[in-house]
Amino acid sequence: MLYYLFKFLEEQYDIPGAGLFQYISFRAGTAIILSLIISILLGGRIIRFLQNKQVGETVRDLGLQGQLQKAGTPTMGGIIIILATLVPCLLLARLDNIYIILMIVVTVWMALIGGADDYIKVFLKNKQGLKGRTKIIGQVILGLIVGIVMLYHNGIVVRMDPAEAALRECEVIETVHTVDSRSRSKDVVYVKTTLTNVPFFKGNNLDYSSILSFLGDNARNWVWLLFIPFVILVVTAISNAANLTDGLDGLATGVSAIIGATLGILAYVSGHNLFADYLGILYLPYSEELVVFSACFIGGCIGFLWYNAYPARVFMGDTGSLTIGAIIASMAILLRKELLLPILCGIFVVENLSVVLQVFYFKYTRKKYGEGIRIFRMAPLHHHYQKGGMHEAKIVTRFWIVGILLAVFTIITLKIR
Repeated sequence: MLYYLFKFLEEQYDIPGAGLFQYISFRAGTAIILSLIISILLGGRIIRFLQNKQVGETVRDLGLQGQLQKAGTPTMGGIIIILATLVPCLLLARLDNIYIILMIVVTVWMALIGGADDYIKVFLKNKQGLKGRTKIIGQVILGLIVGIVMLYHNGIVVRMDPAEAALRECEVIETVHTVDSRSRSKDVVYVKTTLTNVPFFKGNNLDYSSILSFLGDNARNWVWLLFIPFVILVVTAISNAANLTDGLDGLATGVSAIIGATLGILAYVSGHNLFADYLGILYLPYSEELVVFSACFIGGCIGFLWYNAYPARVFMGDTGSLTIGAIIASMAILLRKELLLPILCGIFVVENLSVVLQVFYFKYTRKKYGEGIRIFRMAPLHHHYQKGGMHEAKIVTRFWIVGILLAVFTIITLKIR
């Protein structure tokens, strides 16, 4: 909203400084500051409100160090992250941008699902919460929304040379005049396509329709059969993986902030004509607004850490964990960097994989030998180290360090091919 207000003031009254709001970098920096202020100032009040409503965590004794001391700690604190993300976004982002609209929908939708789950657990005293099937249906619907918008909305396009667009038989939405990294003037087209960036491979691009090449000329018409289920899989997997990772004070929040910062960098280079040309990645017109959203998200996560760092005064609950996972997955898909998620979200992936391996191997050995054998002391992986006597704060810090290494490697992959 402030973007439009200051644009009006600049155009009508030529007020000094009003033009600052036209710059992505200024709005992103302001978004982080505002998001931090909102999360820190409102966080304490929200925690006190949750305490007064006795919205406390019920802890089952699993023999983990310091576990029982967490009983009664307020949960549903993910509301802090959500408010600190949405409010600055509504104030500072362009609300006519389809990328921003879609990210707001993702945030609100998954917050409602996670909030319903926490409400059933805490207020209705049903430890099972929302039925697993219901949560999956909600995630599938969200994946459908993201996939359909990606495929059919004319605001989500890729810049391409006219010759390449003709060769690929892409639908041209707009023809524009631009200048390349060598200051040469040329015409380019904005097209609808299912191209995505692929790490480590020459050319750095993959068209989902090429996987269906056996369908001949119909491949492009039927690409939704592959693309939409894949989007649903990514959204569901990352959302649930973030939920599993949220088991120690500050773990999921800190890792998500690191991932959010990386996605912000990817959004900046993908939405910048010259940087995209230099890096040899897809230039995505209008996607630069995701830099502002990622700034809001980073500020919300870091601000939440003020209260969630060890020893935590509040837990995010499913309200926060499911939402941050959906935000990360959806933003990566919109930036056409979803194939980088196994690297960027390596912490989430390993945590999720540890549970799958633990369950599978236990059932396998119980069936074969009559007694189940565990690979880890306890799953998810962070509890394995906790069972080994490592302090919670040390586990979290080391996971953050690994998350930073994965984030840096993700950026490096843009030039490795």
